[in-house]
Amino acid sequence: MTTDTHKEVEERDRLNPIVFYSSVVGIVAFSLWTMLLTEQANAVIGAVLGWISQTFGWYYFLTVVIYLGFVIYLGFSRYGKIRLGPEHSRPDFNLFSWSAMLFSAGIGIGVIFFALAEPVTQFYNAPEAPDGQVAAARHAMQLTFLHWGLSGWGIYTLIGMALAFFSYRHNLPLTIRSALYPIFGQRIYGIIGHAVDTAAVLGTVFGIAASLGIGVIQLNFGLDYMFGIPESTWTQVVLVLGIVLFATISAITGVERGIRRLSEFNILLAVLLLLFVLFAGKTVFLLNALVMNIGDYLSGFVEMSFNTYAFDPPEDWLNAWTLFFWAWWIAWGPFVGLFLARISRGRTIRTFVLGTLTLPIIFMILWMSLLVTVPSTWP
Repeated sequence: MTTDTHKEVEERDRLNPIVFYSSVVGIVAFSLWTMLLTEQANAVIGAVLGWISQTFGWYYFLTVVIYLGFVIYLGFSRYGKIRLGPEHSRPDFNLFSWSAMLFSAGIGIGVIFFALAEPVTQFYNAPEAPDGQVAAARHAMQLTFLHWGLSGWGIYTLIGMALAFFSYRHNLPLTIRSALYPIFGQRIYGIIGHAVDTAAVLGTVFGIAASLGIGVIQLNFGLDYMFGIPESTWTQVVLVLGIVLFATISAITGVERGIRRLSEFNILLAVLLLLFVLFAGKTVFLLNALVMNIGDYLSGFVEMSFNTYAFDPPEDWLNAWTLFFWAWWIAWGPFVGLFLARISRGRTIRTFVLGTLTLPIIFMILWMSLLVTVPSTWP
């Protein structure tokens, strides 16, 4: 594969007006449609989601498994020794900073909201739930770990690894189109590449919108409960603007000073909360439950990963949970993949795969298991 000069790479890494304006038009058009014709938009989106679930649900299940299997193969094969960058390069960030950014960028607000919301919901509404409260609770934790565990991170890992490889080893721009260079060659700089990057931007924006909406609703509820600040659309608009402002400041200050330090602070706060929950509650019980939850997740992983509920599909549940999560992870894939590539320069493929498939998942399991298994959580 041919490489390009530093000047050419800098030129291509500048703002792409075609992708930018195409994305803006798409976002504005979709937003106006949903705001001005809300009922019609809900009906159309609901119909499309239902059709996708019925027709391509199997494809989502299979694709997620293939992604995960492929990155594990690359990590443990002879390709695992390849470095994401020049052979002489070394990681830009230490293990702690890298782990903190993996967690904060990869799951962030979603795991805070769903750590309690999903297990409790699955406890009451999961399909094929076993009889008995204890068995139903364990099944709920299995499903929660499935939706937040290895499967989704396989998507992030594949995209991040592909982008880092082509950008840092072959001097291609750090954009989604670069991952398609082996297929399309120089055509990635034409309409095909523009279409791919535009689709990635739109998917990322809609994925972020879902996460931001969930986080703002949760934050508004907490402010109402603690300080009496009313739950309203205007309150949530102010919260969104505040979050966007802080996110912009963090992005402007760069990865080294802004995002890195914010992620480290974030992970320290999360660890302190976990330690408080662990030692302020029934410590031995929580540790026993943690080990049990890990065993349940691993023992049922293959079955759950392929369970499309073919004979009696719970379409509403699938659309709201498993298929929603797989689509959500994929929508976030370009954004998180780009970030993973940016912070992983200098690491080998093996280290990258091991890190992305273990470090954030270990913390996710600790977080969800300890918070949810507090005795007062379950009926």
